[in-house]
Amino acid sequence: MANITADASLTKTLTDAAILAILGARLERHRIAAELTQAALAERAGVSKRTLERIEAGEGSELATLLRILRALDRLDGVDALIPELPASPLEELKRKGRERRRVRPSASSASSASSASSASSAAPARPWEWGE
Repeated sequence: MANITADASLTKTLTDAAILAILGARLERHRIAAELTQAALAERAGVSKRTLERIEAGEGSELATLLRILRALDRLDGVDALIPELPASPLEELKRKGRERRRVRPSASSASSASSASSASSAAPARPWEWGE
């Protein structure tokens, strides 16, 4: 990884490995700014020192492990910005009348292709279900 630094911008053109390297370098800088050794931060986060070393080196990790480390560094505030809560539009609020949306219905174009695929199964007449004996 040539010259990737913690202050590099994250863009969609970067590879996953490059983004992990940048995030690892940023975590290392935050750890050092907090005057914590790798061992001390790992203990606070409840992870092994080797796991922290791998993350700071830009190697992969589970999201839960990253969250533990960010919590130990008091940096969870940035996670909220990753996937912010969407504000409800006033028109949607009126339509829902307080009900939270739980499903997405297909658009008319995708519904017509789905209905043609299911027309063979819907061609049979509906009859009540019975126990087979």
